[in-house]
Amino acid sequence: MLRLTPPLRRDGVRLASWAAEELPRPRPDEADHDWFLTASQRGNDATRVRPWTEGNEATPLVHGAAYFAALLRAVEPTGPGDRLYFADWRGDPDQLLADDGPTAAGLLSAAARRGVLVKGLLWRSHLDRLRFSVDQNRTLAEDVNDEGGEVLLDQRVRPLGSHHQKFFVVRHPRRPDADVAFLGGIDLAHSRRDDATHGGDPQTQPFASPYGGSPAWHDVQVQLRGPAVNDVEAVFRERWQDPAALSRLPWHVLSDLRHGTRRDPDALRDPLPDPPQAGTCAVQLLATYPNRWPGYPFAPDGERSAARGYAKALSRARRLVYVEDQYLWSTDVARVFAEALRREPDLHLVAVVPRYPDQDGRLSTPAALLGHARALELVREAGGERVQVLDVENKDGEPVYVHAKVCVVDDVWASVGSDNFNRRSWTHDSELTAAVVDAARDTREPADPAGLGDGARVFARNLRLELWREHLDRDDDTGLLDPHAAAQAVRESAAGLQDWHAGGRVGPRPPGRLRPHEVQVPPRWQQWLASPAYRAVFDPDGRPPRMKLHRRH
Repeated sequence: MLRLTPPLRRDGVRLASWAAEELPRPRPDEADHDWFLTASQRGNDATRVRPWTEGNEATPLVHGAAYFAALLRAVEPTGPGDRLYFADWRGDPDQLLADDGPTAAGLLSAAARRGVLVKGLLWRSHLDRLRFSVDQNRTLAEDVNDEGGEVLLDQRVRPLGSHHQKFFVVRHPRRPDADVAFLGGIDLAHSRRDDATHGGDPQTQPFASPYGGSPAWHDVQVQLRGPAVNDVEAVFRERWQDPAALSRLPWHVLSDLRHGTRRDPDALRDPLPDPPQAGTCAVQLLATYPNRWPGYPFAPDGERSAARGYAKALSRARRLVYVEDQYLWSTDVARVFAEALRREPDLHLVAVVPRYPDQDGRLSTPAALLGHARALELVREAGGERVQVLDVENKDGEPVYVHAKVCVVDDVWASVGSDNFNRRSWTHDSELTAAVVDAARDTREPADPAGLGDGARVFARNLRLELWREHLDRDDDTGLLDPHAAAQAVRESAAGLQDWHAGGRVGPRPPGRLRPHEVQVPPRWQQWLASPAYRAVFDPDGRPPRMKLHRRH
């Protein structure tokens, strides 16, 4: 096992050794927020995205049903002259956003017909026969473009890579107080429109057999109002104005000619000023872009601020780190968590992950299980009983697929985004995450759980508690505020449900939906076969060669 060198200190904060080498000392004229990356620490001088903005309102939207409802409220009142920009990994044109509609294509097409400027970037997906979404994304683009919008298929990525960002920006030149942005893990796609009951979305996508015919789906998005909206738009503008060809593969060019697909984007209108301040949250956008040839104009060597942002936040962790993630399966990522657990003997890590991978492939399943097992071995070795890894089921005992990408550190710093805790998301695919530190303090005891003087912040604590109330079947927050007591409450709830299952489900089902996550380690012969595919295909490395060599981000 690789051993990290002792933590270093920089900017008054202890950092994991690989992160410290990559986070230069800020220039004297830079404001330094203790929890956020400074401009120089971001490692990308070419981006238009600001280090962070103040005065934002941040609202978590837990589950696809809540997000789609909020998106409808934002888009349906738009009219002539308003602007709608979006990016997505997958878009199913017929996905219903409410029981009685509209569909995803219907919502965007209607906006374009009303005179809204609709611009979109959909990842030019791999083939449908590989369980991707090339036909769905193309159809959504064509449907909206036929009504006057402009949606492009974007394959400006590394080989085997993807554009994984999922965000919307709605701007009103005459009503800037109504401007809003959404970002996180939720696509405009089948299976996403679930709610807290986790009965699943009636419109489903192909999925691993253990999840049944209508897989239950757990996910999170965040709604932003205030100056941060302009930074989300800046991310869109950077990608839209990339002069590289949308795709250089010959068969893509021929397909575009056959379908009449647009390959040259129109110019964007001039950007609008910041929306007015709307709340108490500071928001920092964290991104991933790979080292691509030719380089992105806005990230010539790529960007790894998502990895760096997590490293800096975890360097301040003292009592409790809570994670929800689709993967959590890379040793490069696990080392950052392991370093924090070794450094802080009172630190608890609670992680909620899917019970099973999302696909049943002969190669993909062993590869996913291998990376997952290796990562969890690292964190459990570092933290012992202070590490809890759990999965979720609904009240019928059916597994819930966890697609969320959430992290909360000591009820102060919280993130919601598209990036998973794996090497692919930290180095190889395009990702976008909002890190939030709320200036408003939660005065309930413990008022300063980490003991650093930061207190507990309203957004971070409320996000964690909302998720824990759901997972524990609680109506209130009793016993969930203090980090040690909260971790124990989770442990007892998961153990109670596990014992009930082991005892044959006799008697009333105990409250709670979490169970201890059992890591299925592939047999050694499968590990030997799966390891190369895991590194090259399922969890590739998009860093520049020098960073790969030194394991730095």
